[in-house]
Amino acid sequence: MPLDARHVLVWCGYAFALASMAYSLITAFATRRNFSPAPLNREALPAITILKPLCGAEPETYECLRSFCEQDYPDYQVIFGVCDPQDPAVAVVQRLQRDFPGRDLVLAVDRKEHGSNRKVNNLINMMAVARHDYLVISDSDVKVDRDYLAKLIPPLLDASVGIVTCGYRGVPRPGIWSLLGSMYINEWFMPSVRVAALMGYRSFAFGATIGIRRATLDKIGGFHSVSNQLADDYRLGELTRKLSLRTVLSEMQVDTFVEDSTAADLVAHELRWRRTIRNLSPYGYGFSVVTLGLPVTALQLLLTQGAVPAAAIFSTTALASTLIHFNARRPGAPTTVLLLVPFRDLLHFGLFIWSFVTRRVQWGDDHYEVSRDGDAQPIEG
Repeated sequence: MPLDARHVLVWCGYAFALASMAYSLITAFATRRNFSPAPLNREALPAITILKPLCGAEPETYECLRSFCEQDYPDYQVIFGVCDPQDPAVAVVQRLQRDFPGRDLVLAVDRKEHGSNRKVNNLINMMAVARHDYLVISDSDVKVDRDYLAKLIPPLLDASVGIVTCGYRGVPRPGIWSLLGSMYINEWFMPSVRVAALMGYRSFAFGATIGIRRATLDKIGGFHSVSNQLADDYRLGELTRKLSLRTVLSEMQVDTFVEDSTAADLVAHELRWRRTIRNLSPYGYGFSVVTLGLPVTALQLLLTQGAVPAAAIFSTTALASTLIHFNARRPGAPTTVLLLVPFRDLLHFGLFIWSFVTRRVQWGDDHYEVSRDGDAQPIEG
C-alpha cells in the first residue's frame, strides 16, 4: 500500500476510533442516569384498555400476563387477542380470568387477516371490544411492576404528546445464546436509545410498551396503517410525529424474556432487528458502526501496530465498555458474564456486516423481504 494511502487510512481509523471511544464514554454516563418520576395525581388518571396480542405460550407467559392484571390503577381493561381458538395462550388467559374474577379481562379470538403483519392483524381484531379511549399496546413476553400504568399514562394527558413508550431489559432464559441475546438488548440496543434520548432524539417506539390515545390512532388511520409493516411499533411513532405530536420516553423499564435457545435463533432474531433498522434509517445505521466500540478501536490498534495513541483509545473504550456492562446488568447477575463482553462485541461487528448482505429476514418460521419503506412481504417456499 502506498505510504500516502496508508496515512489516510490510519487517520481515518483514528477518526472512527475516537468517535467510538467518545460514544462509549457518553453511553457509560447515560446508563448511569437516575430518573425521578413525577408525582402522580391518581384522581386524574383516565380509564385504560391494554391490548395484549398473543401467539403461543412460553413458561413465563402466565407470570408476564398476570403482572398486567395486578396493576395499582383505578380503572382498566385488558384484552388478550389470539387468531387461533386452539392457541395454547387461550388456556393461560382462561386461568387468569378465574384468578381475577373482578378484573375486566377479555379474550378476543378472530382469524381475520388485514395485512402481512400477524401481530397487527390481531390488534385490529381486538379493537372491536376495546372500551376505553386511552390504549396501551404491549408484547406478550413483557413483565411489569404494579405501578407500570400509573407511571406510563400521565404524559398522555398532554395533548401535544402522540405516544409514550419505555425501554426494556432483556431477561435471559437458561443457556448461553439467550444470555448473549439479553446482552445485545441491555448493553448495546437500550444504551444506544438512552444516548439518543440524551441528545434530544425521539424517533423511536418499542413494542414492549406503546401508550396512545384512541383519537390519535384514528387520525393516523388506525392499526390498518401499519398492517404490512415489519416494524409496526416504530411506524406508529413515526406517523404520530407527522401530526407534530411528541414522543415521550418514560423513565421506567420493563422486563422482556429472551427466548433464543440456539445460535441460529439468536442470529435470525438480531438480523431481523438490524435489517429492519437499516431499512428504516440507512444512513443512521451505517454510521452506527461507531457504537461498536471494542471492535472498532481494536482494528485501529492492529492497523497502527500497537501505537501508543491507539492503545490509549482502546484502553479507554474497554474501561467504558466495562462500566456499561455493570450499569446495564440485572441485579444478581454473576460478574463472570463480563468475560463474554469481547465475544459479544465481535458478534455485534459480524452481524453488523452481515446485515448489509440482503433485505430478507426471518420471523418465527416465516421469511419476509423488507422493502425500503418497511413493508414486509412473505417469501413463498
